Amino acid sequence: MQQKFRRNVSIRGNQDFTGLEIKEPVRTAAGLLGVKEALRHSFKEMGIVRSMRALLEMNQQEGFDCPSCAWPDPEKPSKIAEYCENGAKALADEATTSHIGADFFSQHSIEELSLLTDYELNKFGRLVAPLVLRPGSIFYEPIAWKDAYELIANELRQLASPNEAIFYTSGRSSNEAAFLYGIFARAFGTNNMPDCSNMCHESSGVALSETLGIGKGSVTLEDLYGAELIIVAGQNPGTNHPRMLSALQKCKENGGKIISINPLEETGLVNFKNPQQLNGWIGSGDSLADLHLPININQDVALVKLLIKKLADLDAFDNSVFDHEFISKYTEGYKGLLEDLTTYDDQELLRLCGVDPNKVEEAVALLSHKSKIIICWAMGLTQHKNGVENIREYVNLLLLKGALGKPHAGTCPVRGHSNVQGDRSVGIMHFVDQEMNERIEQHLGFKPPTEEGVDTVGCMRAMYEGEAKVFMALGGNFLMAASDTEYTAEALQRCSLTVQISTKLNRTHLVAGKTALILPTLGRSEKDMREGRLRYFTVENSMGRVRQSRGLLKPASDALKSEPELIAEIADTYFKGKHSVDWKSLGTDYSLIREYIDLIAKGFERTSEQSKGVGYYLPNNVRALDFSGLPNGKARITLNKLPEHHLKEDEYMLMTIRSHDQFNTTIYGLDDRYRGVYNERRVLFMNQGDMEERGLLKKDVVNIISRYDGIHRTAYNFLVVPYTIPRRNLAAYFPETNVLVPHNHYADRSKTPISKSIKVILERVKL
Repeated sequence: MQQKFRRNVSIRGNQDFTGLEIKEPVRTAAGLLGVKEALRHSFKEMGIVRSMRALLEMNQQEGFDCPSCAWPDPEKPSKIAEYCENGAKALADEATTSHIGADFFSQHSIEELSLLTDYELNKFGRLVAPLVLRPGSIFYEPIAWKDAYELIANELRQLASPNEAIFYTSGRSSNEAAFLYGIFARAFGTNNMPDCSNMCHESSGVALSETLGIGKGSVTLEDLYGAELIIVAGQNPGTNHPRMLSALQKCKENGGKIISINPLEETGLVNFKNPQQLNGWIGSGDSLADLHLPININQDVALVKLLIKKLADLDAFDNSVFDHEFISKYTEGYKGLLEDLTTYDDQELLRLCGVDPNKVEEAVALLSHKSKIIICWAMGLTQHKNGVENIREYVNLLLLKGALGKPHAGTCPVRGHSNVQGDRSVGIMHFVDQEMNERIEQHLGFKPPTEEGVDTVGCMRAMYEGEAKVFMALGGNFLMAASDTEYTAEALQRCSLTVQISTKLNRTHLVAGKTALILPTLGRSEKDMREGRLRYFTVENSMGRVRQSRGLLKPASDALKSEPELIAEIADTYFKGKHSVDWKSLGTDYSLIREYIDLIAKGFERTSEQSKGVGYYLPNNVRALDFSGLPNGKARITLNKLPEHHLKEDEYMLMTIRSHDQFNTTIYGLDDRYRGVYNERRVLFMNQGDMEERGLLKKDVVNIISRYDGIHRTAYNFLVVPYTIPRRNLAAYFPETNVLVPHNHYADRSKTPISKSIKVILERVKL
């Protein structure tokens, strides 16, 4: 019976080539060109007046938080421009003056729309009316808000178990929205609350919790300014977190050194022109990375073991390379680590990581007598089968150097979505927090479920197997963000109802359940007015500071609802106004939500008051060198095995990456000037020697194929681009290559997809 409701929609969109141009990569990040691109994009989408008004208020203390990444704002932000090129693009994308409503969808079927690229879908503009896709139909049609709520409530009531519902969260939601969403899911009776962190930094959370007792980083923004050494591993700040470059620049100005560890040498760490400084306009810019280690994909454990081994040898002579007082007082596992290191051969570790031995010695020299060390990382460490071990090995290095719990030293996982860390802090999690459950029961008057829910991988399987029938998403583009695109598409289409709370059109709206709802919501930059009063919400940045955010632009439509308002009205409709939680009041008055956050979420206190201005930091045990929550009350030095890849003769290791014209799954344009690629996304970066060995020429077309568990998954028609990348290593953009990532291969313990280390073969295509 299910088959009769299928629609002929494409998960891939148009795969025609768009006219690839290859030029020399731009070797300087930001600067005048970055400013020009930011303003060009903003003016095109928003107009000059609207653009300048919004840009001048973004990331200011009384303004709104950038809807892009979670990089923190300085305590004294620049009054001229406290944003980067990609932040400006994210704002323009959200605050575009292009809108689509019921008329648009009456003229365009989802089958027709699905043939477009993700870039083309996003360019249509803001969603401005609630819409429903009914069983058997290929056209969305308008639906009244009240009817949409009733439809959701009726579907939820028909489920045989609360665990047949999935409540997914994207990291752009506010603390207030995420908290209310999590409370509704628990009141409904399930902990099925997967979120986007499952797909990115879950490995960080697991590794840091196991070793240091908290799943967050330990540094503040100001710590970076005075660090003696910053290691940037598996991260491309020039594209993904451009405002980080100014912090690295201040570190260099204060005498600090920077090591980059990444298969690709990224422009942002080669040279940076700060547009807030005069030399950023007319000068030559600043070189940032003192040393680049072009490591083989996912061989960080091998490299860090080699560094620690060499440091241990130096320490054996003068006993001053490692901080023995710190090790003795705050850690356990030191002797075991030294014994374990003797089982590894230096030359084998060197072969595995692929780094020039002279560069390794340079890194050892930089590390040997410095203690103010910060290690920053992103998806290049987390999205591997051994993602947790990658991070634990870097934590070992910090523990041995005593580089924690003091100024200018510590861990710095650089988060993606602007409030993904806040979502988790206020309760978006699939596992059970017994203490939080007790506080919920005490202050909200109901008993939360005690059965662990599903994470992202688990929810994909549950939908695919028919164990989950309703999928609701607070933001995001789940289909294109998740691994194994074809499997995920099938899973979504097997649902009886899919609900998307969204600002823009994306492919998940088209590859939908039997019935589907689009509920349009306010953007972060828009005024959230209620009875003549401007409401605000709060967010938590990548370093644990909570601050207020107020929109200032006129909403795209008077029909839009805020996320907290939407959630509250859905909940109130489901419970028919008969529940211990006063949902209507919470949807109206966000200060009431914050009062409950203070009572229920760990570490929040007087949030409405303390979040003003620069905001306030949540407690962090590592900053206080308090490891009492760990076994034996000490931080853990761990033993971590080397990854096991064993590439066959015809196999390569592929990592997925972003272009400079995208943020996560949102595609702003088709150029990646830092890598010299223009007007095309279906490209495969490949070592010139590997190309010659395979007889491939520049712009030859190949299919990329992964072969896990006897299943061949194919990303079709990619143009080969010669690039400086280690032999047997490849790189290509996501989400186009997510189709290659098997849903059942993920990091041990964190279940983060292996998107940065996919074994693939290449198949030449004759056109």
